[in-house]
Amino acid sequence: MNGFLVAKFLSFITGIVSLSMIWPILWAHFDGSGEVRSLVISMTLGLTFSGLLFVAGRHHTDYKTVGIRDAFAVVSLSWIFASVVGALPYYIYGMTPTYTDAFFEAMSGFTTTGASILTDIEAHPRSLLFWRGLTHWIGGMGIIVLSLAILPFIGVGGVHLFKAEVPGFGLEKMTPRLHQMAIRLWGIYFGLTAAQVILLLLGGMNLFEALTHSFSTIATGGLSPLNKSIGHYNSPYIEWVTTFFMFFSGVNFVIHYRFLLRQSWAYRDDEEFRLYAFIVLFSILFTAAVLLLRGYYVTIEEAVRYSAFQVISIITSTGFCTADYELWPVSVHFLFILLMFAGGCTGSTAGGIKSLRVLALARHVRTGLASCLHPQGQFQTKIRGKTVSQDALASVTAFFILYLVVFIAGALFMAALGVDFVTAVSSAAASIGNTGPGFGTVGPTENFSHIPAAGKWVLSLLMLLGRLELYTMILLFFPRTWKK
Repeated sequence: MNGFLVAKFLSFITGIVSLSMIWPILWAHFDGSGEVRSLVISMTLGLTFSGLLFVAGRHHTDYKTVGIRDAFAVVSLSWIFASVVGALPYYIYGMTPTYTDAFFEAMSGFTTTGASILTDIEAHPRSLLFWRGLTHWIGGMGIIVLSLAILPFIGVGGVHLFKAEVPGFGLEKMTPRLHQMAIRLWGIYFGLTAAQVILLLLGGMNLFEALTHSFSTIATGGLSPLNKSIGHYNSPYIEWVTTFFMFFSGVNFVIHYRFLLRQSWAYRDDEEFRLYAFIVLFSILFTAAVLLLRGYYVTIEEAVRYSAFQVISIITSTGFCTADYELWPVSVHFLFILLMFAGGCTGSTAGGIKSLRVLALARHVRTGLASCLHPQGQFQTKIRGKTVSQDALASVTAFFILYLVVFIAGALFMAALGVDFVTAVSSAAASIGNTGPGFGTVGPTENFSHIPAAGKWVLSLLMLLGRLELYTMILLFFPRTWKK
């Protein structure tokens, strides 16, 4: 690994994150909400740190020499360093009692997890809440992808960085040049955000709340500037608008791009999208039916609306709430846990295992069963009309196993800290799935402030592992990674 090269890249990342604080500073002046001191100090400290890293790597100028090992280190450390810098405004202002809490809040923001330690969100300055929402938006499409969009000189060296930050079975390129692809991804991302802001403004939200909620929705993050989240408005219009954008934020952005190129069949013909849509529709109908039969809601519209919002919020790992779903039947709780694991589509801002991996594993199992019935037969696993290699299938299977191992380890650690069983399991599942709220004492009406400091660091690690889909972080601790 080239340490000078890693330091040079990290200087760009920390510089971008630090300079991003100018937006909440400008917002504070725009609406007179005040509190820019902590942001200015944090931006200065962040830029100083960035400068030191740049000086450390100043002799390295060939960005084409980025290797896969360098990429693993840059991507993993960039999210950690971004959270270190991003936590400073919370800590300096006193928004959080400890730096551990500030780091947890920042990591939750950048990884679009949406778990929070804040008890009275509305009591804090709007400038810091704007920054809190902006961390979602920056992290949603990816810090490295943002860097590739605004730093074209990285060139072909960015290929390994892109693959390390946006791993995933079935990943497709939109354009031959990575810089152009990053720009177009961010263009679609920005367009979806702008569209939701406009629709929320039409629904009666003020500009601040429309922006911060849109940041969270499109990034599938879930942090809200309001104590009751979207439920604060008690507005079917706002709930349906948010539901719609959560759903499409959980779809592969390559499909959005193809649709914009007037390929009207893009959604219909994509197998992963069809599976994702089927899981969502089935889960909504199941939840609504249970809630109606058990008498939780009187009208079909209410049952479907609340079910659709919570199902899509959880499967896309957004984490918004309009109802206390902990009061719903246990069968719904079990379904929601499964949805936390399933996640959205590859190439989206959603967390979880991803629908394409679920599809690949299901097809692999079907092929295995067919082979048992017909030992002499030749069977192939196909997705999107292409034969999936055995290496790819092995990678998907390994990912499933690794995901479960990391989840179980996280849940065991939380239980060892004295957390009750439901909270331990759901906090680990919600963190690695980047969902945010879980069940027990970290449910939709609670927060993570009571979790012990050690638990917050472990959950922060799970958030990062989930955001980078395990391999990028874990390979850093794999001895073979560093052997030539």
